[in-house]
Amino acid sequence: MLARSGVGVSGAYCAGADSTAGSGTDDLYLPKGHWQVGVGYRWQMSSRPFMGTEEQFERERLGTVSVNRIHLFDASVSYGLTRRIVLTASVPFVIASRTRPGNFDRVLGIPNAPDQVYKSVGFGDVGVSARMWLIGPPAEKRQNISIGIGLKLPTGKKDVRDDVNTPAGRQNRYVDQSIQLGDGGFGVSVDVMAFKSLKHFTLFTSGTYLFNPRNTNGVPASRPRPSEAVMSVSDQYLARAGVAIPIRQIRGFAVNIGGRIEGAPATDIFGKSDGFRRPGYAISVEPGIIYLRKKEAWSVNVPIAVRRNRLASVPEIRDNVFDAAAFADYLIVVGYVRRF
Repeated sequence: MLARSGVGVSGAYCAGADSTAGSGTDDLYLPKGHWQVGVGYRWQMSSRPFMGTEEQFERERLGTVSVNRIHLFDASVSYGLTRRIVLTASVPFVIASRTRPGNFDRVLGIPNAPDQVYKSVGFGDVGVSARMWLIGPPAEKRQNISIGIGLKLPTGKKDVRDDVNTPAGRQNRYVDQSIQLGDGGFGVSVDVMAFKSLKHFTLFTSGTYLFNPRNTNGVPASRPRPSEAVMSVSDQYLARAGVAIPIRQIRGFAVNIGGRIEGAPATDIFGKSDGFRRPGYAISVEPGIIYLRKKEAWSVNVPIAVRRNRLASVPEIRDNVFDAAAFADYLIVVGYVRRF
């Protein structure tokens, strides 16, 4: 979100798993025949290079770390088919840049090499899903579990190019995989969400896994080794758990604290895992706030990374090489929903 995970745009689809689960009980249920619109925003800057769990301090000292800056917006519309079944469609919009510092070329003996700044702007992969609460009213008042299934459509451009300054002059090149708008594959997602309300707080958990069975998407990855010549289409995942505590002095206001893990695996569950990818995961502590007012809800969460792990990909294992990837120190995740 994911390896693109924590490393790049990768969370564009799974970011939809961020929610205000646990903020209340009735607030989680969309009444039959009602609509809900939502807008989400996620910011991250990936600038800390890791190889496995080891930070690459020498690259930071030399100033040879490529830095991603990503603004991810997500608009969604939901409809209550019944009190227990909700249909949702979501459309992400991405504004991203990746800066490859000129120092990278300078340490290789190319003087006066410019920074190479790649940009991508546009819509990402659209998602449609259905969610069902397993416990029906009135027994669901204090606890419930939902399951969902969705389809990710390859609507985002998978082969974005940009004009950049290089030591050889201005050239038009493919942007890095981490800031491509889409991955070029159809995907199927499954998700689970659950909560249990106790006297003074609510426990919540949620998880999403995106199956991307396509192997590679045919887009050149601009990598030197033949095994990484084209971009891979990777699975993604995101899981969260925590506790939400209402602040009695402020009606509708709650704070939450929990943990999350998000990433992209080295090998997909279905299909091959060839081509270029940066698999890995980030584990974070996630504080946040929630405010509910009539038919509206606002949430702000700031996951702070406590462990980052850049895993070896299938081609890297085959070729007996291992590269680093940059992770973010923290994310800013903002959400707003309104019902009609």
